[in-house]
Amino acid sequence: MKAEETELLKEFTAEQVSKLNSIIEKFKGKPGGLIPVLEEAQVALEFIPISVQKRIASGLNLPLSRVYGVVTFYSFFTMTPRGKHTVRVCLGTACYVRGGKAIAETLQKALGINDGETTPDRMFTLETVRCLGACGLGPVVVVDEDIHGRLKSGKVKEVLSQYN
Repeated sequence: MKAEETELLKEFTAEQVSKLNSIIEKFKGKPGGLIPVLEEAQVALEFIPISVQKRIASGLNLPLSRVYGVVTFYSFFTMTPRGKHTVRVCLGTACYVRGGKAIAETLQKALGINDGETTPDRMFTLETVRCLGACGLGPVVVVDEDIHGRLKSGKVKEVLSQYN
């Protein structure tokens, strides 16, 4: 077994590693195959840590720096595990002046994580954004695709409880 696969088995199951290898084989030698490999790997594994990037680079005969550059350039790709639910709190001007910062702080306390982090149980990932385009509803929190407008700090736990 290659050292790459041993490293992968520390984070992923043998079935997941096998799936990754199948994805790489499907695009091996095809021009422009890197992004499709990364997209399918992201879906199959949920995130693309350095160990996966090394395996992809090796499998596609590309430098690791090229794979890493693509992963870090596109926001779709993530190098860390994401939660089942993504909580986005708006800190754009309209939301901020209506209490968005207090909502963000309440979410951090309620979830026990900071911006950009995922809860240890992988239930929630918290993100702050600059605008969600719902300024009239500010402050706004979006959980997955659900919009929660005119939110007050006291209602944050109630909103989160809908997603357990």
